[in-house]
Amino acid sequence: MTGTQKNAIARFFDAAAAALSTGCRAARAVYDFKDDAAPAEAQAALEKIAAEVRACRACKLCEERRNAVPGEGVRRPLVLVVGEGPGADEDASGRPFVGPAGKLLDQMLSSIGLSRDKNCFIANIVKCRPPENREPEANETSRCVGYLERQTDALRPLVIVSTGRTSTGTLLHMGGGIRRLRGSWKTYRGIPLLPTFHPSYLLRDPDQKRLAWEDMKSLCRRLAELDPAYRAQTAALRAGRNI
Repeated sequence: MTGTQKNAIARFFDAAAAALSTGCRAARAVYDFKDDAAPAEAQAALEKIAAEVRACRACKLCEERRNAVPGEGVRRPLVLVVGEGPGADEDASGRPFVGPAGKLLDQMLSSIGLSRDKNCFIANIVKCRPPENREPEANETSRCVGYLERQTDALRPLVIVSTGRTSTGTLLHMGGGIRRLRGSWKTYRGIPLLPTFHPSYLLRDPDQKRLAWEDMKSLCRRLAELDPAYRAQTAALRAGRNI
């Protein structure tokens, strides 16, 4: 690995230590989907889905939730990021990926010019927190994944990134560990999908960060192929980081 690549990986993950030492970001209002560049029907569809998610009682996960977590981001994202389900911080705030893993996810996206505030949408397979952060059960994912399917159709992202084994396996109807699936481009609902590690896994196993950086570079290259504006805006960044 070259010195430039090592420095890029270091910059990519320098927020991990800060995330663990500072904790969650302060909560803010649930994203209201205000994005004047997107069609009104997309806004209406996403708001309708979010309202249904907050009222949903289709499975037992609703019984202990404090807040359902529909998702947040822009209405015409370059990237839809899909996680497994809310944790304690997300259950408390009603927002996805706001704990230490969320801080690392934000850093991962930022390293290639992406942000939930500008060009991404972040959601989960299940919208309510499983007790003790356990893995969602099959009947829970099957009853909840329809919301994500409808969100995907409304958002029409250029690319989907699935984080971790549960989200990847659910979307692709595939078994196997994320180490085998990560980095290999697939398709979901006609959209290119890239599996990668869940940020919480990277916090537990820092040795996998190098592979996660390779996934982010692959994502950057694919977006540059698909979107001329992204290609132009990130040209200097990609050159500096040997992407």
